[in-house]
Amino acid sequence: MIKRILNLLLYTFFFILGLLFIIKFAGPQILRTYIQTGIGDCAKIPILCMIPQEEKPDFAVDKTYAQQLVPYTFPKTKISAPEGFQLVQELVKKSSFKKRGPRNGAPIIYLLHEPPNFFLNLFPQIKKSGISNNYEFWRNVMDGRESTVSNLDDAFFVIMKSIFTPDLGDQTKVKMIRFNSENRDYFINYNLNTPRGNFFDCSIFTEEGDFFKVYIKDKNAVLDLNKMFTILSTVDKL
Repeated sequence: MIKRILNLLLYTFFFILGLLFIIKFAGPQILRTYIQTGIGDCAKIPILCMIPQEEKPDFAVDKTYAQQLVPYTFPKTKISAPEGFQLVQELVKKSSFKKRGPRNGAPIIYLLHEPPNFFLNLFPQIKKSGISNNYEFWRNVMDGRESTVSNLDDAFFVIMKSIFTPDLGDQTKVKMIRFNSENRDYFINYNLNTPRGNFFDCSIFTEEGDFFKVYIKDKNAVLDLNKMFTILSTVDKL
């Protein structure tokens, strides 16, 4: 997942150079056409025309389930996970299987942690748009829609949305929500009961400005929203 993101960021650099040329000599419609040609339109990538709904979630931490989780630590992050999942943070992998448990094709949890202002340091030009922290950057990414692109900033965030959105199965069935809970802001994209299991793409922002991304590919569909949120509640930096 991390390698994919880095490769796509390099592609994005050259893609944006082309956008700069387009925006200088053309209008919004040609700009949108350029994006559709280079990345795809809403028919090819439906999530590019979807935005998170701000709502109070109808799920909560399951304290009984939390006691069944096993704690794991990584160089940057700690998390508790159910048995049967492989856990990955960048190049570090850990398995929550018993000694002789299955490993091939196992469900997986990817972790990513970045410090405050990470996105501002990575893309300093976005400060001109009034963005001052990780959360504001991500809100613009998740709100990006290919159909409403009218300038270079809009195009940039749509491109970022396509890069940072992992496999979620049939995107037409994905639900996108955002909410605040226990002084943390959440963006959660999820798709349940698909032929390939459950998918959870979770972005978390702490009060201190840290960014966590937790992507869960639950191939055996053993997690519901309460269990997913219980796992997220254990995520923290070291």
